[in-house]
Amino acid sequence: MTHALDALGNPVRRKILYALRAAPQSVGDIARRFPISRPAVSRHLRVLQEAGLVHAMDEGTRNLYTVRLQGFAPVRDFVDSFWGTALQRLEELSRR
Repeated sequence: MTHALDALGNPVRRKILYALRAAPQSVGDIARRFPISRPAVSRHLRVLQEAGLVHAMDEGTRNLYTVRLQGFAPVRDFVDSFWGTALQRLEELSRR
């Protein structure tokens, strides 16, 4: 989960993830949308892939990247773990 949180901490990577939500895209497709080079996009995608947030699929001579939803489960679980405490505090405050 730490890798996923670290990866999500970068605004460019978050924008890449938003772009990939619509459809699988190649490095070139993504690079055309952002003011960064293809090698920079590749580095960001590698970090996202190592964090389990994207998946690369071979399509001929290029890779298409897509969001890997199950990679977000540990992050969601981490965030969700705070709700129990928050709701308990809210309940305690409402009783005062």
